[in-house]
Amino acid sequence: MNTAVGIGMTSARTRARMIDRLRERGIRDERVLAALAAVPRHLFVEEALASRAYEDTALPLGSSQTISQPYVVARMIEILRAGGRELGKTLEIGAGCGYQASVLAELADEVYAVERIGVLVERARLNLRRAGQLKVRLQYADGQFGLPEAAPFDTIILAAATPQLPPALLSQLAPGGRMILPLGASEQHLSLIERRPEGFVESRLDDVRFVPLRQGVE
Repeated sequence: MNTAVGIGMTSARTRARMIDRLRERGIRDERVLAALAAVPRHLFVEEALASRAYEDTALPLGSSQTISQPYVVARMIEILRAGGRELGKTLEIGAGCGYQASVLAELADEVYAVERIGVLVERARLNLRRAGQLKVRLQYADGQFGLPEAAPFDTIILAAATPQLPPALLSQLAPGGRMILPLGASEQHLSLIERRPEGFVESRLDDVRFVPLRQGVE
């Protein structure tokens, strides 16, 4: 068997098993599951970790960062889509290796992704090209300030935890928009923010563990 074909078949089988595990854990949105199934996660991790790419676990990226656990990616996006809502114009804070941005691009009209660590920006660009994902607009910037030049956003998703709601991101959320983020320091939980006519409404959800949202760029 051709080696490339063999690798492709293996990744397809392990991807299918990953989706089965996500269903078992309660992910019900079939469009979210299809989006995760469409993205070759093994292209977004270090080559030495490729054999573990479809495990339901976070994996190290270097620079004290991780690629998010597939269940957490699926869960956050499913929450954002609850009620059949479309993601529309989406901003991701903490692009890392580009994996979650690639999943979002399967579902959203537009995806803007911000990353503060230069070496990860370059890696994410390479990974997205290798995966054939040209829809993501990747920016090297301090994520706590969002991306005002492209605002407002229908959806904002953070892949790093912050102890309080970032005012800049709240201001960039469109009317009717939703933002999900890990909120807290030593103890964290997912928080869903909805911008309704009466103001911002917050819902506290699952306990989680994310790397912290840092200031500045490096």
